[in-house]
Amino acid sequence: MPLNFSKEVFITCAITGSGPSHNKSSLVPRSPKEIAESAISAAKAGAAIVHCHVRDPKTGEPARSPALYKEVTDRIRDSETDVIINLTAGMGGDVVFGSTESPLPLAPTTDLVGASERMEHVIECRPEICTLDCGTMNFADDVMANTPSILRAMAKIAKDYDIKVEIEAFDTGHLWFAKELVAEDLIQSPVLIQLCMGIPWGAPDDLNTLMAMVNNIPKNWIFSAFSIGQHQMPYVAATILAGGNVRIGLEDNIYLKKGHFATNPQLVEKAVSIISNLGTHILKPEDVREKLHLKKI
Repeated sequence: MPLNFSKEVFITCAITGSGPSHNKSSLVPRSPKEIAESAISAAKAGAAIVHCHVRDPKTGEPARSPALYKEVTDRIRDSETDVIINLTAGMGGDVVFGSTESPLPLAPTTDLVGASERMEHVIECRPEICTLDCGTMNFADDVMANTPSILRAMAKIAKDYDIKVEIEAFDTGHLWFAKELVAEDLIQSPVLIQLCMGIPWGAPDDLNTLMAMVNNIPKNWIFSAFSIGQHQMPYVAATILAGGNVRIGLEDNIYLKKGHFATNPQLVEKAVSIISNLGTHILKPEDVREKLHLKKI
C-alpha cells in the first residue's frame, strides 16, 4: 500500500487530561492558571490547537466545573495568544460499578449526568472546538458511557451554538456511529476526527489497527491520531505517514524521555522536530481555522 504522506499538519497539544498523572509528575498542570499558562506556552512552541480539561486546583482530581473552564479560557484569550481552544465534553459519562459480585449500587465515584449538563461549560465558554467521545467502552476498569441518544443530543447542542465537533474515536464502532451522526446532519463538514489509540480497552496502537481505522475514515474527513506513553512520539511520525495530523501533550504522556518528566512546550518542541525532519509543513492557527472552517470567538 502506498504512503499517504501528510505534506502539511497541525499540532494539537492535550494539556492535562483527567487521569492520575498529576500524582506522578509535578509538571502536570492543576489550577486554571497553570493549565492556561501551559496552553499558552504550548501554542508559542508550535501547537495550533490546545485541548483542555480542568482539575480541582487543590487535589488535582478531574473536574467539570464551568467556572474552572471559564477561568482557563479567559486567561488564554486575555493573553492574546493566537491558538484554537478545544474543550473536552467527555466528562460526566463515567460509570464505576461496585464489586464483581455486587455491581450495584454504583460506586460513589460514578459521575453520570445528562447531555445538557455535559455541554454546559462548552455553551458558556464558546470554544472553537469541543470533543465528542463517540461511543461507550470499557475504560480501564470503569465504563465510559456515551449512548447514541446522548451523543445525538450533545452534537445538536454544539451545532446549535456553531461549535466545531472533534469526534474522538477509541474503536472502529465509534467510527461507524460517527458516520451516522454526519448522515443525520448533526456534524457538518469538514468533519474532524481524532483516533485515540492504545487506551485500555479500546483500539490497540499497533500499525495494522491504526491503518484499519484510517482506511475506515471517509476521504474528505480530516483526522489526527495519537498514542499514549512511550508510543506518543513514534505516533507523530506514524500519523504523518498515514496522512493525518498530530496530537501530543501531558494528557497522554508525561515523559520527555525515560526518567525525565516533560512539560507541554517540551513535548510540542519534540514533535516539531520530528515533523520538520520529515519535511512536513506545520500549520499555524489561522491556517487551521481556514482548513476546518472555524469561527474565532
